[in-house]
Amino acid sequence: MFNIGMPELILILVIALVVFGPGKLPEIGNALGKAIREFKRATTQPAETDDEAAKKKAPKKTEDDKKPEA
Repeated sequence: MFNIGMPELILILVIALVVFGPGKLPEIGNALGKAIREFKRATTQPAETDDEAAKKKAPKKTEDDKKPEA
């Protein structure tokens, strides 16, 4: 893909460790993994219609929402 070998990968990881620190690297890796996963999902699934997307984002009605106000 990018022809990155093991030495180059290790150098990139060491630079990232120095720049971001050991505490932030897991968070950055997690966010990067989620972004890649979401990108793959978006490119493989057909696009949703606006109605389908609105139904998924609509808040669920609870028991309190169903009761009429007195």
